[in-house]
Amino acid sequence: MRATAAVTEATGAPFELRELELGDPRPDEVVVRVAASGICHTDLICRDQWYPVPLPAVLGHEGAGIVERVGSAVTKVAPGDRVGMTFHSCGRCETCQTGKPAYCHAFFEHNFASSRPADGSSAFGDVHAHFFGQSSFATLSLANERNVVKLPASIPLEVAAPFGCGIQTGAGAVLNSVAAPAGSSIAVFGTGTVGCAAILGAVVAGCTTIVGVDVRPARLELARALGATHVVDGGEGDAVEAIRALTNGGADFALETTASAAVLRSCVDCLAPTGVAGVIGAPAFGTEVSLDVNTILTGGRVVRGIVEGDSIPDVFLPRLVRLWEQGRFPVERLMTFYDFDQIEQAAHDAESGAAVKAVLRMQ
Repeated sequence: MRATAAVTEATGAPFELRELELGDPRPDEVVVRVAASGICHTDLICRDQWYPVPLPAVLGHEGAGIVERVGSAVTKVAPGDRVGMTFHSCGRCETCQTGKPAYCHAFFEHNFASSRPADGSSAFGDVHAHFFGQSSFATLSLANERNVVKLPASIPLEVAAPFGCGIQTGAGAVLNSVAAPAGSSIAVFGTGTVGCAAILGAVVAGCTTIVGVDVRPARLELARALGATHVVDGGEGDAVEAIRALTNGGADFALETTASAAVLRSCVDCLAPTGVAGVIGAPAFGTEVSLDVNTILTGGRVVRGIVEGDSIPDVFLPRLVRLWEQGRFPVERLMTFYDFDQIEQAAHDAESGAAVKAVLRMQ
């Protein structure tokens, strides 16, 4: 099967469209004709080798499309089904079996090794594939039965595609990871895709004080339009003091989505006693942060990592789609759409902030 794929040849190299041969699916694999794929921060930091993904590779991990073929053991989906693709997990380790697949013991092997975990092979031959179990920067993707989710006809595939990572991460951080109760307060540092999805999640949860923090006025305006009750320009004044003033002494919850160690410190410092800070932004390996131990100790504050919004995709993604159907989760307002051959422009716009969520249309 011939596919057009965006290949990243080396560290920081541009995405180059090439014709590649996609191998046949194995028993547990699914061939998806990709209709759309979001561009995520993680795609770009892997291109730049903040995370050591082997190159050359086909990246992309927010794909959606139509099932074209299935392996002999696949029962979850059939040819013709509309599906979204999400992260991959082993399904066998303790965290997978206790409903926490985002913390799979073999998460890196299944998502960042860009090869089949079983034998290190690639469906694209000499070019690494299987990034997040999909490599969706291509017109054909070889996913796994575990990381495809059926989609209803109600939602356009180009809107559904980013649900597989950035959207579920932000919304899930609020609804699943910290389980913010109605009436609580939350500060969201960074109002890009993940941050805005978190704000929408906070609205759904019934948070009554929702503070969006960013340094871009346009993004702060978007955050307010999506439901933030207050916005703070992090480049002007003391964001921590501003949040404390808005939340009567400190936020119940705070999320760090920017991958900045300095911002993470502010995220922790703005919390009320017993508050929870969620770490979502992914910096380069080796990044360290300095925290005041007594801020955490004497206030009973919690700092925890959050991956994929603690999502069980087969359960959580349909819930988000139902919220979208009801008009309560208008994530399309974050999206800018590009033809597949505009991938370099889309990546540039995503990095510069010109696009909040860049989405590629393959067809």
